[in-house]
Amino acid sequence: MNTNSNVYTIVYASVMVIIVAFVLAFFSGSLKERQDLNVKLDKKKQILYSLNLDLQDKDPAALYQQYITQELIVNVNGDVVERKGGFDLDIKTELAKKDESSRLLPVYECNIDGETKYIFPLYGAGLWGPIWGYIALNHDKNTVYGVYFSHAGETPGLGAEITSHVFQSQFSNKKIKNTTNDLVSIAIVKPGKTAEGQDYVDGISGGTITSHGVELMLKNTLVNYTNFLNK
Repeated sequence: MNTNSNVYTIVYASVMVIIVAFVLAFFSGSLKERQDLNVKLDKKKQILYSLNLDLQDKDPAALYQQYITQELIVNVNGDVVERKGGFDLDIKTELAKKDESSRLLPVYECNIDGETKYIFPLYGAGLWGPIWGYIALNHDKNTVYGVYFSHAGETPGLGAEITSHVFQSQFSNKKIKNTTNDLVSIAIVKPGKTAEGQDYVDGISGGTITSHGVELMLKNTLVNYTNFLNK
């Protein structure tokens, strides 16, 4: 075959594409199990961060097994449907269901120094993309023990500061219910401002839209757990 011909070029390119595609598919398939394990491990880390745990130089899988006692599945009526399997639920998928009564919601029950904590996953929208996280409540299902927030593409130094300890630490000991036991969540206000009738924290300077996104994420996700929180 004439190596300078168009036919040779097309055949050569086609063969190379097939070979490369096969190699990529092979490695993708062989690494999928490890990738899935890494995704699950990262999720466990995020859950543990909401408990204010120091994971440095520690095995997160072992810590998860140590502290998380149950992975509950509850419905919008606040009833426990299953006492295991909650870890595999995707809160984004459940919140997207138009029929609220069909939503299945994960709750992580854990034990910290002999005290029960409840962890709830969160999902919402920031300025440039999705934001998510976890909020841990004390046994009263009202007082915040800790939070963890993350994002897909918020602006470094601005909206991305929702991941900082300075921002997240403000939520500790705040309450998500008002004095009449109604779920009002936690307001995020401009520094120096206040919120009437609910606990609040300072928002991020220059990150107003992302701060508002976190506020909405908290309220819009937790409202699905209202009945469970009141039981």
